[in-house]
Amino acid sequence: MKKKRKTPSSETQRCVPYLLYKDVGKALAWLNKAFGFTELGDRFEGPDGTIQHAAMTIPEGGEVIMMGCPGPKYKNPKKLGVATQMLYIYVDQVDKHFARARKAKPKVVNKLEDTFYGHRRYGVEDPEGHQWFFAQQIREVSSEEMQRAASQR
Repeated sequence: MKKKRKTPSSETQRCVPYLLYKDVGKALAWLNKAFGFTELGDRFEGPDGTIQHAAMTIPEGGEVIMMGCPGPKYKNPKKLGVATQMLYIYVDQVDKHFARARKAKPKVVNKLEDTFYGHRRYGVEDPEGHQWFFAQQIREVSSEEMQRAASQR
């Protein structure tokens, strides 16, 4: 009897982001260089050899992000001129993470900063315009404190 292969998502998470990229191969290389994501072995190629689907894991927690190419009519956020979503990912050492990401020359959309809600975070845009935010919790903030700080902004 064949053993059913478990997908990474069934073992680690219930919601898996699926991002669309015009060039999945370039996205895989860039995400590895910038963020240290690791490709899983579930790559599918089309008849022309282009990557149609792939998945990567995030080093800190092992969560999975999937990606694919929907075809020639697809317009990525960069072509549309607007962000269509953003991912918010917790990391252990956000300063070190930001230093690595900057070597890949992303567009920085939010500089590394401490927030009123207790996170140290930064945001960048990948070459196709998808926005990625990485954060580290640096202090606990009560609901009351967060409301006060938000109302003073």
